[in-house]
Amino acid sequence: MLFRSGQDRSTPIEIYADDGIEWQQNSQVYIARGNARAVQGEVTIFSDVLIAYYRKRPQGGTQIWRMDAIGNVRIVSPEQTAYGAKAVYGVESGVMVMTGKPLLVTKTDRITARDSLEFWEKRSMAVARGNAIAIREDKRMKADVLTAYFVKGKNGKSEIQRIHAYNNV
Repeated sequence: MLFRSGQDRSTPIEIYADDGIEWQQNSQVYIARGNARAVQGEVTIFSDVLIAYYRKRPQGGTQIWRMDAIGNVRIVSPEQTAYGAKAVYGVESGVMVMTGKPLLVTKTDRITARDSLEFWEKRSMAVARGNAIAIREDKRMKADVLTAYFVKGKNGKSEIQRIHAYNNV
């Protein structure tokens, strides 16, 4: 799931909600409402509404292939937290796009953007678009687009190694 390069995908995605989960069999979708959350391993997506799209597997069972989180979105992993108004996550591609004044916070860094924040799990990178700002301690970088690259640190946790800035730097 999000923000975890090498995340163990063998664990199922579990979905919870305070106000119930609606199952639309014909549309192959689950809609969780009220403090909705999806959990896989150490990563949790929180939102007001969570829509999980699934498909049937040829060998039996189902597989969630996309999740939309709407309203008060918060995505939490041990190394980082992202905030926004809406997030769309392609489970198979490992790409998440968050909108609504997105914010990414790590132990040492903060990245904000006006338009969107993308996280490309398989590439271990994040892309902030529109008046993007990266902050580490007293250092700031501002540009139309910032691309942050993650690596495993000495402690084994993901951390930002470098950031590239494009246009109006």
